[in-house]
This record gives sequence, C-alpha cells and structure tokens, in this order.
Amino acid sequence: MHAVPPLVVMDYIGPALGAIVSILALSLLQEPTRRTLNALIVAGASSAYLAGGFGLWELAYPVVATPIVYAGLRSYRWLAVGWLAHAGWDTVHFIWGNPIWPFMPTSSFGCMIFDATLAAWFLSGAPSWLKRGARDEQAAYATGLRAD
Repeated sequence: MHAVPPLVVMDYIGPALGAIVSILALSLLQEPTRRTLNALIVAGASSAYLAGGFGLWELAYPVVATPIVYAGLRSYRWLAVGWLAHAGWDTVHFIWGNPIWPFMPTSSFGCMIFDATLAAWFLSGAPSWLKRGARDEQAAYATGLRAD
C-alpha cells in the first residue's frame, strides 16, 4: 500500500472538465457509432492497470469487464456499468494500488471522477449535447428500441 496523496481542487475540477469535453466530442458522433466507439474505449480502459500493483489480481478486472463491454455494444446502461466498474477500480488503485500515471499520484482519483461523469451521461441515455434534432433517435437507442 502506498500513501494516499492529498487532493486539491483541480484534482476534482480538471477530470470533470475533461469528461465534459469528451462528452461534447462524442456528441458529434451519430448512432450507433457513438455507442460502439464507447464500448471499445471501455474495453481499452479495462487494461489500463495491468501493471498497477495488485499482481495477478490485475488480470481479473479485464475478465470481469469483458462481458460488460460486450453488453455495452447494445446498451448505454451497460456502458454506464462498465464506466462505474472502472471508476471503482480507479478508487481501489488510488487508495491501495499504484496510480495510473506514476508521475501524477492523484491520477487514479482523477480517472475515477472522469469515469463517473461519463457513467452519469450514459445512464441518462447519452444524449447529444450539440445536436438538437437527435433526441428522438437517442431515446430510441437508449431504450433499446433500435439496436443497429
């Protein structure tokens, strides 16, 4: 276990702003590309800690995340579960493991804020923040009425 580093205001604000910028960028994508790309991003994030300080236990997280990500190919709710699971793993690493970026001791905490913000967006159906006419299409995908 390492010492938990002290947090400052930017440890909260920076990752939240980063997530908002990411959501704005993702809002430019049409469905189903937005959902599919995010499933790939969650899959990639599940391997971020493979050398993160918990030895063989690091291999368990990608195994658990794989079926969640697969379900996320069809469901924003499952993508939210994937991001929340990763936020939980970030929290464990912040408290007991190694930070995701060794040069930034609070990076795992920041990743947790970022991931939880994305999860909240996915729980709301991942509405486009930039396109006004896309709400009906988004609602159809979020509820599972359309699964391309």
